[in-house]
Amino acid sequence: MGSGIENGHTRGPATHGAAHGTTQEQGQAGTAGGSGRPTVGTTHIVWDWNGTLLHDIHAVIAATNASFAELGLPSITLDRYRELYCVPVPRFYERLMGRLPTDEEWAAMDGVFHRHYWQHAEGVGLTEGAAELLVARLAAGHTQSLCSLAPHDRLVPLVRSHGIDGHFLRVDGVRDGRSGGSKAGQMARHLAALDGVEAARTVVVGDAVDDALAARHVGAGAVLYTGGSHSRASLAEAGVPVVDSLAEAVEAADRIASSLP
Repeated sequence: MGSGIENGHTRGPATHGAAHGTTQEQGQAGTAGGSGRPTVGTTHIVWDWNGTLLHDIHAVIAATNASFAELGLPSITLDRYRELYCVPVPRFYERLMGRLPTDEEWAAMDGVFHRHYWQHAEGVGLTEGAAELLVARLAAGHTQSLCSLAPHDRLVPLVRSHGIDGHFLRVDGVRDGRSGGSKAGQMARHLAALDGVEAARTVVVGDAVDDALAARHVGAGAVLYTGGSHSRASLAEAGVPVVDSLAEAVEAADRIASSLP
């Protein structure tokens, strides 16, 4: 069901502002980089979570087909999913059903998907090489953060459970419970909350065209990774570098940032 978890739904129950006080409420999941002020010439990467750092595409497909069975829709293959998936996620269902779901139908679809997703997501690991790359970025003097459309109260503990929370200046998920929308507004709030990080030296690394649109919205660069929700062909339409590994993604990000004055 339109993965939700992050690329639109939050790939987790309900996705994809709030009170301040605790670490989780503030979105902080670590203190990487100390003051949070990168030096001139460094690259700040804003990582996407579902389908990028978290290799959950097979959990997404399993949850999608389980929810489709409940909703009376035919099952879908991974290739077909990547061909059709888009944000806002209700448009994905329009491509499947031939019409946009009503608000009531969308609420039901979103809920069913996320119920199945969290069942299938248990034991899902990080993308190959992700943990090592995060450590290497810090060692090289770069900064990084995480901006997701997954529900914040689920995202923060999940990131922490993988032992990578300390690598990020900030971790932000969605707090308002809205699901299925674009990441542009979330990205703007995320960057505004990062002390000393310039959009001009920021590169968003994600697995969806919407990640590139969110980057463009805030004046940042973007690199798209083929291991998640979109086909290479659909990612290429965003007009930004498309790569097949996270190692290639960080290399492209550094090239983008170093080309700026």
